[in-house]
Amino acid sequence: MPAKTIYHRMKFFNQRMTANYQRGFGPRRLVLLLTTTGRKSGQPRITPLQYEEVDGAYYVASARGSEADWFRNIQACPHVHVQISDDEFDATAEPITDSVRIADFIELRLERHPRMIRLIMHLVDGLPLRYSRADLEALCQSKALVILHPNLPDQILANPLSSHEGD
Repeated sequence: MPAKTIYHRMKFFNQRMTANYQRGFGPRRLVLLLTTTGRKSGQPRITPLQYEEVDGAYYVASARGSEADWFRNIQACPHVHVQISDDEFDATAEPITDSVRIADFIELRLERHPRMIRLIMHLVDGLPLRYSRADLEALCQSKALVILHPNLPDQILANPLSSHEGD
């Protein structure tokens, strides 16, 4: 059996963060709740993720790259539900694994949150404090990105998560 990673240990933390978020507590300006459909179970799966809004779309990155369960669920079914603070909407998820596009997103995050993101990426990912674009792109080869495109009202009917029946 493979050794437990930090991501396995965070499962409990994510469950608590989700429960607190739904009660109105926690970092609701930095974190959204993403509901995907389990690729094996077909059950709704909720994951708290940091996000950035860019031109009406919401970007979330996967530190585990394409191995993250929520990312793999999106690859199987791109119809998702999103909660940001008290706002909720259905969206279509666009998975991205291109390291150049992911590096562009990380640079945006570094511009918006320089201390927090730089410290996280240095401590968790080993990115040098004085990094080059090449360092960033190399790091991003193991990451994944998803762009959440909110569904327009006429698209909601085509989204199987919009009814929430059977949850």
